[in-house]
Amino acid sequence: MDRTSEIRRVLLITLFLNLIVSVAKVFYGYSVYSVAIISDGFHSLFDGISNIIGLVGIYLASHPPDEKHPYGHRKYETVFTIFVGVLMFITCIEIFKRVYQSITGKQEAIVTTEAFVIMVITMLINIFVAAYERKMGKKLDSEYLIADSRHTKSDIYASIGVIAGLALTKLGYPLADPVIGAVVGILVAKAGIDIIKESTEVLVDRTRINLSLIGETARKVEGVLECHDIRARGTTNNMFVDLHILVNPGLSVEDAHRIAHLVEDSIKKTHPEIIDVVVHIEPSKTV
Repeated sequence: MDRTSEIRRVLLITLFLNLIVSVAKVFYGYSVYSVAIISDGFHSLFDGISNIIGLVGIYLASHPPDEKHPYGHRKYETVFTIFVGVLMFITCIEIFKRVYQSITGKQEAIVTTEAFVIMVITMLINIFVAAYERKMGKKLDSEYLIADSRHTKSDIYASIGVIAGLALTKLGYPLADPVIGAVVGILVAKAGIDIIKESTEVLVDRTRINLSLIGETARKVEGVLECHDIRARGTTNNMFVDLHILVNPGLSVEDAHRIAHLVEDSIKKTHPEIIDVVVHIEPSKTV
């Protein structure tokens, strides 16, 4: 199974689990007027929506390079990762709306034993989903899966807070429910900001590898006297590099070209995340 198919399979599995979790929380939250459970449910719902967005993004990113996209389509994955962050802000609107309604007394939570049972079961599912996505994200070098696992991880913390809020409400502190709901909203917003910030760094071509390591690899190639002006762009597992090497000015074009090929092969072998290397050859002035 290729990388795209594996990522798609992971997203389909997590989509199914996220939908189960979100439906259980949202429907039960509305039935007992718990803003904390409803907020957590919408948080989980957008986990599922982000899985759907991920499926579309991964499909587009899997297309090979073409005339109009010579560097490939991998950044589509990054673009759709940003959508996850945007959706999390939309989630916040609904969360704080429910918080306001609860604080103003328009809704009062009803705490039952079933509420605790549902929250514990859904939290255990979220723990599995977050761990599974993170593990597969690292294995497949998928920034989307890793970002989505962080989104789900925030769900776990939120669920812990909701359970605590339900317990306090049961003990006679009704404001605990909207307060915990507001905390969930803040967690959602923070996770969204982090995802958008990290994805934006990819889109603006921030270097995601230690350039000095590339230089060291190039200098080890026989015939390379010096290396400079190293640049790298792309995602963590799909990078493009260009650099300048200095060679003996007395070399023939053929020999200099051979050294350039050796540099390219060596860099790709040493750094498998680099898929393309452009080597500029310059004559050394010190020889």
